[in-house]
Amino acid sequence: MHAYSVGAIPRGIDALFVTVEVERIRAQLPSITIVGMADTAVREARERIFAAIRHLGRKPEPAKVVFNLAPADEKKQGAGLDLPMAMAFLAVVGALPRSCLDSTLFVGELSLEGRLQPVRGILPIVLSARREGFRRIVLPGANSAEASVVSGIKIVPLNFLGDALKWARDGTLPQIEDRGETSVVQTTHPDLDEIIGQEAARRALEVAAAGGHHLLMLGPPGSGKSMLARRLPGILPPLADEEALETTSIYSVSTRVPRPSGLLSIRPFRAPHHTISSAALIGGGTQPQPGEVSLAHNGVLFLDEITEFRRDVLEGLRQPLEDRMVTVARAQSSLSFPAGFQLIAAANPCPCGHLGNPQRDCTCTPAMIQRYRSRLSGPLTDRMDLQIRVPAIPWQELGSGRRGESSSEIALRVSEAREIQRLRFEGCGIRTNAEMGPAQVERWTPLDSECRRLLEAASRGLGLSARAYHRILKVARSIADLEKEKKILSRHLAEAISYRILDREGAPRLKAVGSWSG
Repeated sequence: MHAYSVGAIPRGIDALFVTVEVERIRAQLPSITIVGMADTAVREARERIFAAIRHLGRKPEPAKVVFNLAPADEKKQGAGLDLPMAMAFLAVVGALPRSCLDSTLFVGELSLEGRLQPVRGILPIVLSARREGFRRIVLPGANSAEASVVSGIKIVPLNFLGDALKWARDGTLPQIEDRGETSVVQTTHPDLDEIIGQEAARRALEVAAAGGHHLLMLGPPGSGKSMLARRLPGILPPLADEEALETTSIYSVSTRVPRPSGLLSIRPFRAPHHTISSAALIGGGTQPQPGEVSLAHNGVLFLDEITEFRRDVLEGLRQPLEDRMVTVARAQSSLSFPAGFQLIAAANPCPCGHLGNPQRDCTCTPAMIQRYRSRLSGPLTDRMDLQIRVPAIPWQELGSGRRGESSSEIALRVSEAREIQRLRFEGCGIRTNAEMGPAQVERWTPLDSECRRLLEAASRGLGLSARAYHRILKVARSIADLEKEKKILSRHLAEAISYRILDREGAPRLKAVGSWSG
């Protein structure tokens, strides 16, 4: 006797479809065998499945049962294959019609009493199932809210294995229990009008938001670097539908964050501690998981005190900053996770933090300052589109109570600039000026003779690399978009050049002791 069903397990932010074949052979010595590169969690499914079946009041005759999980050369992990294995076995013993298994995907973990437990990665599984032409997907009721955001495929949420049996026989669907599952908390972001002064830094933050640019802030403790960074998401446009699906899919497969109960509605903001490991930041592990760079996809990754991060951890950022993708390679497989984040970094000018601060004396020696700055490599700072100073705020200005524009006012200008970019890059596969490659830079940043002379003079005077040259053009394009100018003017280019404070003579190699302090 033979039957089969189809299940799925997450593979990165896609899904691996697994055909579960069951062969039941009469034998004097009953046994249960699972083949097809199953890990421990999958092999333990036999105990969960048959305990759940006993709770249905059924006691199958002793026999030799073989479960084959195809494709046989792909490793199967997790407990999400419990339900398809149980359904295929019930079809073999005649407890349900085999026709109900056609064009149906089954996903779910079973408890010993037969309850369907929620699993990770439901959203990418449902998206992949729709793409592959499945008509319906049967899954735990606790996963129904997350799965329901996908249209074009029927969602069949169930609570128990017994519910699955009733559904297969006569199409009966139970009332889904509200078990109060944890979901991602949707909060509002703090407002920029809470920050007093720092007009130059606020302007740089607006330019960064308009074009999706990476930003490095250098300044003494208490100057407001962290406050500025945490207010960036509040001026970014809302997540588009495609972006929301991408971001929620990453959160769906990750075990490091609460499982989402629906589409994420705000851009993520991730601020890992400087003691983080490379695997936690970039992604990895025995069973590869998305790192902080992927959890910040379509949002903001904030590295406070970036010079305190380990050098090897920071150097791992170079690939995702360029490719907007992270590939985690293991002996048996290679998984890719999106990593299209906006990096905001903050650093002090020296170990004590007061180099160049008119209000406090610096106590660091030149050697201490050199060692401190050498933690941040030239190639990494070269990838930061905007590099600005955030000076200490004089107490007179703090006491004035003078506030700047609110986040909502700035967000309106940023949204208009992003819309200009959306129309410009339609059909190009990119969304913002920061994502432009050399071909797009050449096409969309034409310069008149005055701008060319200015950029040539800056290139000679600052010793700009080719990467820095292109990044200045991208930032200038964003400044022009904020002003709704079709052409890049000399004032736009001059402002973009002013945001490269580390590109003065010797700064990429961090030789000039005073270059960070101004």
